[in-house]
Amino acid sequence: MNYKLDFAPVIDALPALLLGCLGTLWLALAGMALAIVIGIGGVVLRDSRIKLFRWLVIGFVELIRNTPFLVQIYFIFFALPLAGVRLDPTPTAIIALGVNGGAYAIEIIRGGVQSINKGQVEAGLALGLHKLSVFRFIVLKPALRAVFPSLASQFVLLTLTTSIASAVSAYELTSVAKRVESDSFRSFEVYGVVTLMYLVMSWIVMNILNFISSRYISTYPVK
Repeated sequence: MNYKLDFAPVIDALPALLLGCLGTLWLALAGMALAIVIGIGGVVLRDSRIKLFRWLVIGFVELIRNTPFLVQIYFIFFALPLAGVRLDPTPTAIIALGVNGGAYAIEIIRGGVQSINKGQVEAGLALGLHKLSVFRFIVLKPALRAVFPSLASQFVLLTLTTSIASAVSAYELTSVAKRVESDSFRSFEVYGVVTLMYLVMSWIVMNILNFISSRYISTYPVK
C-alpha cells in the first residue's frame, strides 16, 4: 500500500469545516427545539378526549417512525413545492429534523407522563391549582426529569442525523466535507477529521442538554 497521508488540503479547508460545524449545531439545536414543541403538544393531543386528535397523533407517530428520514426530507423539499410550499434547504432541514425528532419525543415524553401517579394530579386540583399549573409542575416537569436520559440520547442521534441534510444541500458539516473531498480527493483525511468533529459536537450537545436539565428541569422552582 503506497497511500501517503496528506492533511494539507484539510488544514487549508479547516475554516470552512468549522463553519460547517456551526451549521450542523444550528440545525441540531433548532430541530431539537421544534421537536420538544411537537413532543409536548403531541402528548397533550394524544391524551385528549377528542378521538380525532388521538388518532391523528398516533398516525403521525407511526408514519414518521416507520419511514426513512431521507424520504421525509425529500418529501418536504421536492414534493411540497408541487402543492405550492417551497422552502430553502436550511428551513427544510430544520422542519424535517423537528418532525422526525418530535415523533420520537412524543412517545418518550408520554412514557414519562404515564409514570406520574394520578393521585398527584388529583391532589393538585384539590388544592385549587389551575389545570395548566398542574400539567406544568406536577406532570410535565417530573416526566421530563424521568425521561431526560432517553430524550438526550435521541437528540444526540438527531445531531448526527443532520448529516443527511446534505442531500438537499443544507449548509452543514457533511455538505462542506463533500466539497472539500471532491476538490482534494483526500477521502481518508477529510472524513477522518470530520468523524472527530462529529464526536466533539456530540459531546458539546450532550453537555448543553445536561446544563438545560440541571438549570431548568431538575432545579426549576415551583411558583
